[in-house]
Amino acid sequence: LPGIKRPGIATLFPTLRGLTIAIDVGANLNPTPEQLFQYAIMVDVYARSVVKKVRPSIGLLNVGEEESKGTEALKEAYKLLRDSDLNFIGNIEGRDIFSGRADCVVCDGFVGNVVLKVAESLFTLIIQLIKREIKSNHIALIGGLLCKPALMAIKKETNYEETGGAPLLGIDGHVIIAHGASSSYAIRNAIKAAADFVLGGVNPQIVTRIETK
Repeated sequence: LPGIKRPGIATLFPTLRGLTIAIDVGANLNPTPEQLFQYAIMVDVYARSVVKKVRPSIGLLNVGEEESKGTEALKEAYKLLRDSDLNFIGNIEGRDIFSGRADCVVCDGFVGNVVLKVAESLFTLIIQLIKREIKSNHIALIGGLLCKPALMAIKKETNYEETGGAPLLGIDGHVIIAHGASSSYAIRNAIKAAADFVLGGVNPQIVTRIETK
């Protein structure tokens, strides 16, 4: 898109406070401070237009909350975000992602992709551990049957197929990146995500926001 230096992949994470959107999760491994700042603008637009966040809070993923922490790129990006009109809440740590402390999380593609893959495997692990323990004895099995509706709801909430895929923000088009192992159900949801992307008018809003910066 005009004015955008590099596109970024955004993805939705379930948290204790609803959905959190992280960008970038794999498109740009070594972004500049300006590119990180542009990620924040793009994810802010997406959060408002598609996820319907009124004034999304934005956190910069770092190794500590202090402004002095992190690489030089993160320190410079912090200053750009701090001095902007975005609802920037400062640095956040990995433990803050699933608590829902920030509606949007900005990071480089290397760290973001690691977070994404760890989260996917962790959700799968938790489900498998619960299944194993339920089957361990008759009492646990009875309890598991009583809890089945709640467990199925958790499984649905943490299943990547529910979102279908991740939007690639910043390009002159509408792209949803789907998982390599996507089922027909996931592809259906990816098509819905693409429709929401278009109907939300995300790209024109990104261009307008970038032009005014």
